[in-house]
Amino acid sequence: MRLNRMLLSATLVVVALVLQVSVLARLQLPGAVPDLVLLTVLGLALVYGHVGGALVGFGAGLLSDLAPPADHAAGRYALVLCVVGYLVGLVKPDNGRLKSATASLAVVAAAAIGTTLLYAGVGALVGDTAARHVGLPGLVFTATLYDLLLAPFVVPGIMALARRADNDPLDEANSAKAADVSSGWLASGTGLRIGAQRGGTRMKAARARTVRAGRIKGVKRL
Repeated sequence: MRLNRMLLSATLVVVALVLQVSVLARLQLPGAVPDLVLLTVLGLALVYGHVGGALVGFGAGLLSDLAPPADHAAGRYALVLCVVGYLVGLVKPDNGRLKSATASLAVVAAAAIGTTLLYAGVGALVGDTAARHVGLPGLVFTATLYDLLLAPFVVPGIMALARRADNDPLDEANSAKAADVSSGWLASGTGLRIGAQRGGTRMKAARARTVRAGRIKGVKRL
């Protein structure tokens, strides 16, 4: 990843984690806690692609594992967000923008459900059965609901910041294409002008030879 991507990703993830721990976790909402870190990873993965999404997801998950009041093994959420960031990055749109709000909400819903189930599955493998006692269906429902409500205010802004910090590669690509087309037109026009000049020169030379030949013939006739 480039330096500007790493700096922006680190800043956004830290801000999201601080807000989630200090504000959202203290709202005492029923069920799950709105996952602002997950939404940040989703927004960045949709711009940076699967490799960038996996790297950002791993770093964000590791920070979440180490941030207090973490009560689970370090690396558990890092693995989950790494996988989710990679998978979301695979559906990165070609133009860097999702075609509709429905598509973005579908991505958020799938990521929220997948994150909750994967986190519970990894916990079951390491002997953590807290999800069973809390109620996995309720966690999945509330996590998806909260993330869907929060996504329109977070994901588009994250994507816009990521594109701007990345110097808007879409505009650069369009500019490069326009430059190629312009250079092609210029080259074509130059070729036509050079061809026309060469043709005109040849015609002038032919006329000069004709005139000279006529003069020579006239001299012989005299």
